[in-house]
Amino acid sequence: MKKFLLPAILLVLLTLLAACGGEESSADSKSIKLGGTAGPYSDMLNQAFKPALEEKGYTVEIVEFSDYIQPNNALNNGDLDANLFQHSVYLENFSKENSMDLTGLITVPTAPMGIYSNVFDSLEEIKDGATIAIPNDPVNAARTFLILQDNGLITLDPAAEELTVSEKDVQTNTKNLVFQPIEAGGLPRAVEGSDLSAVPGNFALAADMNLLDALVLEDMPDQYRNLVAVKTENKDTQLSKDLVEIVESPEFEALIDSDFEGFGKPEWMKSR
Repeated sequence: MKKFLLPAILLVLLTLLAACGGEESSADSKSIKLGGTAGPYSDMLNQAFKPALEEKGYTVEIVEFSDYIQPNNALNNGDLDANLFQHSVYLENFSKENSMDLTGLITVPTAPMGIYSNVFDSLEEIKDGATIAIPNDPVNAARTFLILQDNGLITLDPAAEELTVSEKDVQTNTKNLVFQPIEAGGLPRAVEGSDLSAVPGNFALAADMNLLDALVLEDMPDQYRNLVAVKTENKDTQLSKDLVEIVESPEFEALIDSDFEGFGKPEWMKSR
């Protein structure tokens, strides 16, 4: 009886070892999913992040989304390992409102908002009483008012919080601009129906507009630059370190310069 027992025990042990070996192999495969909204940021994931990560031994799948809700939901529930589509103001507000614990790792060059016009060729040509279509959401509206102030078209109450300024904070309006709030996605079309239109960079690119056709591009605060986000519990993982290393590499900046013309660089990148 004992002579049959030993082979049986050995078979069980070999089966367990094979199973353990299979689990280790799977863990070592480094298969990851990165998510971004369709357009320039999924392009950035495909052109910059995916090849660099594959060189580091990862197997990478890029998942595209058509809205700003699902990429964070997917990150929070573990369907994504990281995403790229939002700035820090949005990330903080979304995480708080939805009881999520998400963290931005590093900001990346971002398509700036621009003031576009089919009527005027320069800011100096803008006539008194001109209409300007602006985003109807508070975050992007505030960006618009800051652009107009930076270019001398309005002045804002200096006591107002920069990230939340609105039309009520306008103290002087030298051209008597008429503000027309509409949904941000409709702003590219509004270039046809208004004298001016303030178009966020991602919507401009999605509408095949050239960023450099803007009368002026936003001098974007870093709070509005998009970032690579992960679950906070994963902010110190090897993947997170590798993502930061990729963004900080000279090769990444060179790709931005060649393939993402007009994108504004974050302060850390401009100052090095």
